[in-house]
Amino acid sequence: MTSDLNTAAAARQFEIGGEFLEARPYGSGHINDTYRAFFDQGGAPSCYILQRINHNIFKHPVALMENVERVTAHLATVVASEPDWTRRALRLIPARDGLGWHVDAEGNHWRAYHFIQRARTYDAVESAEQAFQAAKAFGRFQQMLAELPAPRLHDTIPDFHNTPKRFKALEQAIAADAAGRAALAKPEIAFALAHRSIVGVLMEANLPERVTHNDTKFNNVMLDDQTGEGICVIDLDTVMPGFAPYDFGDMVRTTTSPAMEDEQDLSKVTMQFPMFEALVRGYLSSAGAFLTNAEKQLLAISGKLITFETGIRFLADYLMGDTYFKVHREGHNLDRCRTQFKLVESIERQEEKMDRLVESLAS
Repeated sequence: MTSDLNTAAAARQFEIGGEFLEARPYGSGHINDTYRAFFDQGGAPSCYILQRINHNIFKHPVALMENVERVTAHLATVVASEPDWTRRALRLIPARDGLGWHVDAEGNHWRAYHFIQRARTYDAVESAEQAFQAAKAFGRFQQMLAELPAPRLHDTIPDFHNTPKRFKALEQAIAADAAGRAALAKPEIAFALAHRSIVGVLMEANLPERVTHNDTKFNNVMLDDQTGEGICVIDLDTVMPGFAPYDFGDMVRTTTSPAMEDEQDLSKVTMQFPMFEALVRGYLSSAGAFLTNAEKQLLAISGKLITFETGIRFLADYLMGDTYFKVHREGHNLDRCRTQFKLVESIERQEEKMDRLVESLAS
């Protein structure tokens, strides 16, 4: 049994039949606490996803859960007539008091999802086909939510993908040097400051506001075990209004390099052009019909921009003493930053070729 008392108590507060058995930590997310919860249902163990929302990151968990409720309900109606529809969108399990979440005695907010069988996520892409499938799934996710009825979704993290504000936050972290680490990150600070000119590229482009995922890491798409199809987009905490190219850019960041996000051997970090081409083809196959020309034209540079933005977020968090991202070793956030900046350099070497590809496919 791996469950602590709080986790076990929370699991029993949802409309799940049978006897609770245990809950084991699950996945590789940086922010929330995620568990695979097991229940005995007629002598057979059944599993569900149980999550405790990180209040330090998501300051308004009720607003977040209102977004998740609306998004999952809308997606359910879109996929309802499709084969295997129960696996094609996350499905919340209501709490016993009728809400879509549970608040425990300590004020923690919990939620539960049906577990999606016969599919899994990958922390690193293994083939161009996987990249194509993930991009197609994220593009379809945007396409399905393009018709989400009013009102506007809540901003669960205001200015989440506002690169100019992220850059200002980095400058403040450098100046404050709260953890006394600036001297250990001189090359990374210099690299960041040298790229100041790109931070406003998307924010100043007058793009239409979309419902976007805002965290389109490759491991936020579940791929079917048998067919390899991108079956379901997960991790909906940052689904809110945003710009479509930011979503595509984060796919480039997390899918085109064979290295892990925190790889310490920087020789392994490179933007693989065949993976980029697979992403463009997959994304445009599902999202191309509703994107504007301006959005399509910014797809290539979006990869560099979001990779840079993520790098400066890791760098700022390192300088502030690791207050946002979970770390598992000394200098973990600095390692993450270095990986992002190395990928930016690789993208810059191939930028003209990337632009030509997007232009040819978008037209």
